[in-house]
Amino acid sequence: MKNVTLKDVARISGVSVPTVSRVLNGGGHVSEETRRRIHEAADQLDFRPNVLAQSFALGRSFTVGVLAQKASGNFSTPVITGIIDELSKRDIAVLVYDDEDDPRARPQNLRTLQARKVDGIIVVGDGTDTPFPSISSLFQVPVVHAFGVSDGAEDTCLLPDDRQAGRLAAEHLLQQGRERIAHVTAMPHSRAVQDRSSGFSDSLEDAGHELVIPPLHGDWTTRWGFQAGVELAAKAEEFDAIFCANDYIAIGVARALERRGIRVPDDVALVGYDNWSKYSGSPDRFLTSVDPHLEVLGRSAATTLLATSREAGVVLQACELVPGVSSGALSPEGWDWAAPR
Repeated sequence: MKNVTLKDVARISGVSVPTVSRVLNGGGHVSEETRRRIHEAADQLDFRPNVLAQSFALGRSFTVGVLAQKASGNFSTPVITGIIDELSKRDIAVLVYDDEDDPRARPQNLRTLQARKVDGIIVVGDGTDTPFPSISSLFQVPVVHAFGVSDGAEDTCLLPDDRQAGRLAAEHLLQQGRERIAHVTAMPHSRAVQDRSSGFSDSLEDAGHELVIPPLHGDWTTRWGFQAGVELAAKAEEFDAIFCANDYIAIGVARALERRGIRVPDDVALVGYDNWSKYSGSPDRFLTSVDPHLEVLGRSAATTLLATSREAGVVLQACELVPGVSSGALSPEGWDWAAPR
């Protein structure tokens, strides 16, 4: 099959090859009628531009670099997947450079990115607790941060709206008729902990309620959730719902409560955060959970990078509460309580 060239499009549309090239690359001072004819001819011939030739002509590589704190991290992977998905639709290649959670790897990755002459860079974090030194001054191309924060005030950083996540959890539990609510969370210095907790407590306060037990602080693990659940089980009469700062904690709490005969959701409603069940390929909807939509965050980072202007500072992306059995939002009928979770 003969390759279709710019000359073929020019012949059909009745203009010069340079005019076709400029119009198909988004430029060219031509009439709307001429622009329409060129695009119609390209569609008719199923013209596919030579990306390599295009990149030389425009001085662009049609390549974006992703600099990941930890590419295999629970949070990084869906963000990077979203970035690749969005950029691939635009015929833009993605090069991923992974620090592997080792700061010593970053200088070499930066040198490699500088040598590759990429058209833009997305820095993907594995959490929001520690700001990264800004790299924007090292490049002449746009830099955007996703699921991580920069110490540069002019940098654009896309994060899930964790305050909204806390509000969603509180509103849902109150709508379920729960009013004696506890909170199990992680390290108090964590930005995510502070934001989720403040949104949660603010929403309770707005509704005329408050936490019945001071928040329990630990880490992000199921082990901590189980330990907190054991502690809470001794005060079971004081609460009828718990918001957990992530799904791992919520699963640990649920196991501890059930082991002591406290039924979820009959006696205690649970809400987590992360909506990890969607990554398992299982229809399991045990946990009600707030989904930060990390793939959407990645796609938003890609479109932000390609935009003609960007908003400096933190840009928050909406979260969504996904109902499950654990809060009473879905019926437990047919649920196998003996199955491992």
